[in-house]
Amino acid sequence: MKRLTALLLACAVHLLTLAFVALGCWVIVSEPDSVLGWFVGLLCLAVGWALRPRLGRLPADAEQVGRDGAPELHALARRVAAKIGVWPPATIAVVDLSPETRYDRVGMARTPVLLVGLPLWLALPPRQRVALLATAYARLPTGDERVVSEALSTLDAWRDALLGAAPLQVREQAQERIAYALGGSQAPDTTYDVATFLGRVVGRVLGGPVLLLRYALSRLARSGEPRVRARQRALARRAVPEEDLAELDEQAAGGRYLAPMQAAALRGESVAAIRAAALTKFQLTADGVLPSAPPSELLGVEESERIDEELAQHYARAVRGFGLIS
Repeated sequence: MKRLTALLLACAVHLLTLAFVALGCWVIVSEPDSVLGWFVGLLCLAVGWALRPRLGRLPADAEQVGRDGAPELHALARRVAAKIGVWPPATIAVVDLSPETRYDRVGMARTPVLLVGLPLWLALPPRQRVALLATAYARLPTGDERVVSEALSTLDAWRDALLGAAPLQVREQAQERIAYALGGSQAPDTTYDVATFLGRVVGRVLGGPVLLLRYALSRLARSGEPRVRARQRALARRAVPEEDLAELDEQAAGGRYLAPMQAAALRGESVAAIRAAALTKFQLTADGVLPSAPPSELLGVEESERIDEELAQHYARAVRGFGLIS
């Protein structure tokens, strides 16, 4: 019931966005010779454009890795995607300073894209690399989850527009200078001050229902988070066992893997030495030390090393910036 209620509220938010677009088009078409009609129509269209659901795009700091330059990485991404049951990524990109690896569909064509965060990827053995990709694929939102999340983003835009506006700092400084020039007397009110006051009043009046709707929708969305996490975990287990997922969670928790890598980068150690040190804990067993980290069914040790060779230039650039990660 909560899931259906959240979906209905989200659809109402998106219908309001469509209503602004429809109203703008109708006003312009019905009054093509009216300047006021064009002004109102374009204003409605601008509101609809500002509140539109975002289709997503590659981050500015992401660098695409072509299939010709990284065939092993693309092959691994396809194998894991087939196990999870999602479309294989048409584009793979790496991000130097973000540990997050995620999979999404972007643009009007809804192109599947895989973003690989190099700091965590560099510190993982083959089994956990597969677990990382499986987790990223499993976190792709379903249709209703995306509708709700985009509705929350739209409500955030409403809240910022209605309640987050503040007077221009330049004008406030000008007002202070005028008051100082008048010997401490209060500067006379201007049309701008009156408009600002009226805008705040309108923002408070209209912002109240927006805040209430956002609160209700966010509460409904949070109530469904355990179900969403259980679905994602079940999907990830199609490719890797629960043990590998648990080890990945432990490794990623709190970013504890990052500090030794940052220290090694500051000492000027090579990428190979940094990776070897990061893999040491995975080679320790009750019976002794393994010669290499355990492989996965979907990614062997040699294949993992070939991926490292494909990404060597990206690693070298990323390591130089590890000190900027906090």
